Amino acid sequence: MIGLLDSPTNGQVLIDGINTTKLGDNKISSFRNKKLGFIFQFSNLLSDLSVLENILLPRQIAGTNFTSEKDAIDLLKAVGLEDQIYKRANKISGGQAQRVAIARGLINKPSIVLADEPTGNLDSVTSDTIVQLMKSMARKLNQTFIVVTHDREHFGDVDRIITIKDGRAFEGEQPSAMEITV
Repeated sequence: MIGLLDSPTNGQVLIDGINTTKLGDNKISSFRNKKLGFIFQFSNLLSDLSVLENILLPRQIAGTNFTSEKDAIDLLKAVGLEDQIYKRANKISGGQAQRVAIARGLINKPSIVLADEPTGNLDSVTSDTIVQLMKSMARKLNQTFIVVTHDREHFGDVDRIITIKDGRAFEGEQPSAMEITV
């Protein structure tokens, strides 16, 4: 629901003070493109586009192409792929594709970034680099990163941890025995 891909049966989803449940489909699409960044577990790159074109796609959809190429190249440098700019997406490795997907999720400088296993296809050194990039972006741009991961140790100190166990959410890493007693 935070990604505005589903609507609540009751209640509201407020993002940046806007009640998104009142928005129509076109406004939701525009809002999602401008305010939300998505980093999927699998990169979902368009194979016939270059690395640069894949990253710029959200900006093109939003109609905000000014200074886009410089921003995209800066993000590619941050994820260690400045030498892959013009390669087709189907010509790079899985780990490289994941880093391109991360750059694409950050290009519009969204308020909230939803990341599903963003480091799942990366080696430990690259994972640490990506986590540091996300933390840096969060501080610098006042972004919120909501990360789903099975690889908790890579993320170190974070502001808040919510653990989901057996369909229930708990504050912190481990629910106490009392919390999970049936």
